[in-house]
Amino acid sequence: MTKKEAIQLFEDKQIRTTWDAEQEKWYISIVDVVAVLTNSHNPQVYWRVLKKRLKDEGNESVTNCNGLKMLASDGKMRMTDVADTEQLFRLIQSIPSPKAEPFKLWLAQVASERLDEMQDPELSIDRALEQYLKLGYSENWINQRLKSIEIRKELTDEWKNRGLKERQQFATLTDIISKAWAGKTTKEYKVFKGLKKENQRDNMTNTELILNMLAEASTKDISAAVQPNDFEGSKKVARQGGNVAKVALKELESKTGKKVVSKLNAKKVLRSKDSTKELDNE
Repeated sequence: MTKKEAIQLFEDKQIRTTWDAEQEKWYISIVDVVAVLTNSHNPQVYWRVLKKRLKDEGNESVTNCNGLKMLASDGKMRMTDVADTEQLFRLIQSIPSPKAEPFKLWLAQVASERLDEMQDPELSIDRALEQYLKLGYSENWINQRLKSIEIRKELTDEWKNRGLKERQQFATLTDIISKAWAGKTTKEYKVFKGLKKENQRDNMTNTELILNMLAEASTKDISAAVQPNDFEGSKKVARQGGNVAKVALKELESKTGKKVVSKLNAKKVLRSKDSTKELDNE
């Protein structure tokens, strides 16, 4: 399964999803859907009880769900039941909720939008912009964030061309780049910012985003130039790319007298009145 994880928003509630490119369908976290429809304080228990009842009734088309690892609230990848859109439409019939009909419309729209994006990738950028605006980010910050997505894609494409493995080796190289310029691995960076399941880059200041982009763009350019033929060679290139951004970081800190890597995160900033300024200017 070629997968792409994403967080979708329904009425400002987060729903974890995974896109299966081979089957061209979404798989969606059932407990997240249950939480939205029922407002239950323990959607896991609600789903467990409902699943048993449906099984006892012989409703295997709904209860024969896949299990996938998704990012849990504790920041770890944990197995959870997921369903495709067809299964979810059936499942919703078994959950009494005034939100059932609006959720069906939302679900149909999500499925349709993804297929549209496959035909016109620019649509995915437009929708990402819309989602960030809804969450309260400033347009200035969003422009940087969208550019960082483009640069990250160029880097991972370069890594794929070098024959590297997407999950483990990509993660290792990302940590090397981050450690080189910021002095912290991805996990250490998230802990420093007080994050759990939140996306690290969604919680960077403008300056942090720019330096991270410089590190990743430099890594991509160096890799394309020297063409490392193994993982060890790519690790060396990752350190070189990260060091390019480290030089810029040190120079900036010497001029401003301020540390670039900040504990600020979006959760704190977006609750403040100056939410459109702090992530931009800090």
